[in-house]
Formats: sequence, C-alpha cells, structure tokens
Amino acid sequence: MLNEVFAGFPGWTGPAMAVGLAVAAAWIVARVLTRLLRLALHRLAGERVEGEIGEVLRVPLRVAFLTTFLLLAAVLMFPALELAGQPTTLGLDREALTRWFFGSGLRIVLIVVLSWLLVRIVGSIVSRLERDISRGTSPDALERSRRVRTLGNLIYNTVGIVFGAAALMMVLRELRVDIVPLLTGAGILGLAVGFGAQSLVKDVISGFFLILENQVRVGDVANINGTGGAVEAITLRTITLRDLSGTVHVFPNGSIERLANLTKDFSFAVFDIGVAYKEDTDQVFDVMRRVGEDLRADPILQTSILEPLELLGVEAFADSAVVIKARFKTLPLKQWAVAREFRRRLKKAFDEAGIEIPFPQVSLHVCDDGPLAGRSLGERMTDE
Repeated sequence: MLNEVFAGFPGWTGPAMAVGLAVAAAWIVARVLTRLLRLALHRLAGERVEGEIGEVLRVPLRVAFLTTFLLLAAVLMFPALELAGQPTTLGLDREALTRWFFGSGLRIVLIVVLSWLLVRIVGSIVSRLERDISRGTSPDALERSRRVRTLGNLIYNTVGIVFGAAALMMVLRELRVDIVPLLTGAGILGLAVGFGAQSLVKDVISGFFLILENQVRVGDVANINGTGGAVEAITLRTITLRDLSGTVHVFPNGSIERLANLTKDFSFAVFDIGVAYKEDTDQVFDVMRRVGEDLRADPILQTSILEPLELLGVEAFADSAVVIKARFKTLPLKQWAVAREFRRRLKKAFDEAGIEIPFPQVSLHVCDDGPLAGRSLGERMTDE
C-alpha cells in the first residue's frame, strides 16, 4: 500500500515512513495511557497533581510509559513493515506477540508499577508520620520521634525487600519461568545459611529484640562495649555509632555485651565541684543554688531543664579540695549544653564571692629540731 503512495521515491522511503508512523503511534498511545493512569491514581488518592502523591508517582509513571511505549512500538512494527511491502523475517508471530502484550505484558507493567508505588507510598507515610510527630517539643514528643524514626527505617527496608521479591516472582511467572525449583532452592539455601551462619541469625534475633524492647533509637547517645557515640542507624543486623571525632563504629547486634543509653527518657547533668578546705560549704551551696536558678531563667536553656538544681552534698575530701556533687535533670541530649553553661556561670560567681577553686599543691613542713633549726630552707640546702 505504502509502495504505491511513495512510487518513484527511493526504496527505503516506504519502510522508514512505516517505522516512523509505528513509533509515533506507540508514543501517542503510551502517553495517553500513562496520563489516564496518572489521573486515575490521583483521583483514587484524593490528592492534587501538585501534591505529595505527585512526587511518589513520578518515577513509576515514567517506567510505565517507557515500558508501554517499547512494547507498543515492537507490536506495531510488524504490521507497519508489512504495509510498506517489507515482510518480516524474524520468525515472530505477530498475533501471538500481540496477545502476549495485551495479556502478560500489561500484567508485568502493572506488577512493576504497583510494587514500586506501594513501596514509595509506605516511605511517604513513614516520612509524613515522622514530620508530624517531630513538631512537638515535649519530652514525650521527642521520644516518640526517635522511636518512629528507628521503626520507620526498619519498616521501609522490610517492605522494599518483601515487595521486591514478590514482584520478581510474579514477573518470572508471567514470563513462563517455572518458579517452583527456584522457591525450593531458596528454601534449601535458607536452611543451609541458617545452620552455617549462626552468627548472622544471632545478630538478626538480637536486633529484633533490641528494636522491639525500645532499648535504643536513632538519635540517642549510647555507649556500646565501652565505645560511645550518637546512634546513626539501626538495622536487624547492626547498629552504627558516630563518636565525637566523627569516627563511625559498626557493631553486630549479636556482639553487644554492654549497652548504656545516655539519653533514654531524660538525662542528668552531673557536677563534681571542688572548693578549698577553708571555704564555708553553706556559702558554696547558696552560690550554686543562685547560679542554678539564674540558669533555669535563661530563655534559651529553660526549656531544657526539667527540675531545679539538686545539691547532693559533700561527696569527698580530696587531696586539695572538698568535692561537692550536684546535678540537673534535663531533656535527653541537653545535659552537656546545660553542664557547660552552668560551669561557666559558676566560675564567675565563685570569683565574685571570693570562693577559691583549688589546684593540686603540696605543703612542706620543716622540723625545727637539730643543728639546722632556725635557718631558712635555702640555707639548709646549701649547707647540706
């Protein structure tokens, strides 16, 4: 048919025009189908196109468009070439290919898009939940925020693995691949791994109870096996700390013997204040109380301090100082900022009150008996 239309033109004109028409038709149909799918999903979700759901749908809709376009172009290529008088010699059955496209092909596209969409929706829900909970400033809100962040990462990773594996099995089944041997082999392999990788199983079980019992969360400051740092990530297998110098420490959950959470529910800023033996401890207590009340009235730190300064009393008689112990009850992660500011203000208050903060020193007593009595220390050393 196209040969008659392009009679007198070079021989490649008809096939080229047929291929171009097939590609253009495939592009138009794929674009229309993708637009209809996008509008249907937005209508179903009850969101505007510019809303958050639009960001979630962007990548899967592009994948759906590209897949539909390629499949339509492959299907339409054969009748287009036949219309141009160029019989196909690829050995493919056009009718069978068309039936496969409108059957298994569309199901594969739907499986891939829905699996991707479900994973992104779960991630979007988790992110929105984290943002909503993080808006509060109360201790309960901060605790819930850290717990949701920890569980959110675990849920997102788990959902991605489960949906990805399920989508892969369904796609293989649509491609007429027998998945029974694959499932059987996976089961045998899992059993072998379970026996051979006992440490891995131990890590996973320990990580599960670590998260279930809410022992530590992302954002906490913890000390694990003698190493302290901020918790950056928690998975079923490992927990990651970053210390003050920026070094990252990764601990398998099964190897954790001692875990100290420094920021669970609340924290204490503890002080050991040393003063000279000559100072009146009652006066020292009064100065410390006054500095504590001033600190609680500070507009920046007042929300971080939960209770007034607690003076625990005289802790010890050290070599050159009387040690007084006190503490502030603070929000989690705020104890260090409160402690630094309290020490700064206390030093200034001690200086104003004339209270001495001693430093290590040695008192030398010289005996007055003997032939060197009554002479200075320098004269004695010279004579000796």
